Amino acid sequence: MYHIQDDLYLDERDIEFGMIRAQGAGGQNVNKVSSAVHLRFDVRASSLPDHIKDALCELPDRRVSKDGVIVIKAQAYRSQEKNRAEALERLAEMVRAAARPVKARRPTRPTRASQQRRVQRKVLHGEIKRLRGRVTGD
Repeated sequence: MYHIQDDLYLDERDIEFGMIRAQGAGGQNVNKVSSAVHLRFDVRASSLPDHIKDALCELPDRRVSKDGVIVIKAQAYRSQEKNRAEALERLAEMVRAAARPVKARRPTRPTRASQQRRVQRKVLHGEIKRLRGRVTGD
């Protein structure tokens, strides 16, 4: 079990790891060692609570597919274990973000002073526009 927060855990059996070759610089090592990690996590088939599953699937994130599968690619380190730990931490951060309760928005009203300032600005702007009119030769 992988601890996320308080009483929230991820089952390690729900997480699939695939090892691939990393991109970018690294000399000859990059061509022969599979140090990058692809983490796949099927949200719908996981043991998470339903409200967190729904929140994860609704995230506006390109890492979440339409089928509810999260794919994270980690390749920052030359070590496979460090990349694996980074991918797990990124997944945990996504789950923490989904578990955070959404703060309810309370509608507010503008103050009387702000309403008066707005009207004064409008009147001033209208006066400036009125003065742009045609000049008469009286």
